[in-house]
Amino acid sequence: QVQLVESGGGLVQPGGSLRLSCTASGFDLSQWPVSWHRQGLGKESRLMVAGISADGSGIRVVDHVKGRFTIFRDNFNRTVGLEINNLTPDDTAVYYCHINSHHMNVWGKGTLVTVSS
Repeated sequence: QVQLVESGGGLVQPGGSLRLSCTASGFDLSQWPVSWHRQGLGKESRLMVAGISADGSGIRVVDHVKGRFTIFRDNFNRTVGLEINNLTPDDTAVYYCHINSHHMNVWGKGTLVTVSS
């Protein structure tokens, strides 16, 4: 079964940092471009925040989180990470990793990040 699994979410104070991780089962994650998206609590849409190509040479981070969000991958260990620094309450959301390429369209179940003092 093809699955993406996110981890690393939790409760963090404003100004703190988190590192999220995306792993896969049923296929080789290292062969696919991956993006991270988030859905704020009570919001209907999942918005992309960052994406990375399969070999890691192409990276995109959306403007409003640029400088705080870093996407990276370790193809040897077959993980894709998202580091978030200087967290604010506005970053509170469920974070998802996603593959949408060729015949592959897969979402993980998400990991909740809560930023609160």
